Amino acid sequence: MSESADQEHSPLDAAHYFGAEVAALREHLGMSKSELAAALHYQLPLVSKVENGKQLASPAFAEALDMLAGTPGTYARLRGRLSKNGHPHWFVPYVALEESASSVTDYSCTFLMGLLQTSEYAAAVIRAAFPRESDDEIKARVELRIQRQAIMERESPPLVWVIVHEAVLRANVGGPVVMRAQLEHLIVQMQSPHVIVQVFPFKAGAAPSHLPFTLLSLADKPHAVYTETATHGGQVDDAAAVVTGAVAMFDRLRAAALSEGESQDLIRQIMKEQYE
Repeated sequence: MSESADQEHSPLDAAHYFGAEVAALREHLGMSKSELAAALHYQLPLVSKVENGKQLASPAFAEALDMLAGTPGTYARLRGRLSKNGHPHWFVPYVALEESASSVTDYSCTFLMGLLQTSEYAAAVIRAAFPRESDDEIKARVELRIQRQAIMERESPPLVWVIVHEAVLRANVGGPVVMRAQLEHLIVQMQSPHVIVQVFPFKAGAAPSHLPFTLLSLADKPHAVYTETATHGGQVDDAAAVVTGAVAMFDRLRAAALSEGESQDLIRQIMKEQYE
């Protein structure tokens, strides 16, 4: 998935809006942030991030609020609506699937997928797509993208399996400082049991696909494929033949890609060659 144009012009700051609602509920209940964290069974730093608008609450967090407040589905529905704000209509189906997916399998051959991006890398990618927008507009787009990473904090996060082309890792997106930090972040993410990254190396020759795409699974079964074009946005397709074809394509990509250990070694080699 290119992740290059997945927001509309002026996305609503969903995290700040929801955070204000959390703060209002906490004050209504007469709780401190620590007491709220204990009641929700979340760590205080996460509750503070949500309340301060630094991170959009996860669906599970919103459900915990509903249980605490005795408001069946109110915060969950609010969070669901806010998570869609700012996204173009064609991207909303993908966001909904990503939030509930049991696994997200991605082939990245242009940029790293959004779930693995740092804020600075995302800003560089988005700035390239929208060169005439203001810094505030770019910042809002970045925040909306990064908020999607909250799915990795679910009680049962999805398995994110990414095949990334070596060209993506060698592209100097945002400058040496930004790119080195992105590669360091990628290595950190690879330590998670919920993230698998394999590099498709130059030496493997032509890749089975010359375009990025994402396969989303629900209840551990392949469900839909997401693709983008440069001029018509993105599309989610759940046709059985399309899904079957995507599964076969990923199998071929995995077979030609480096192992996880070899992939880490190559990423570190690139960091040393290009950014030291």
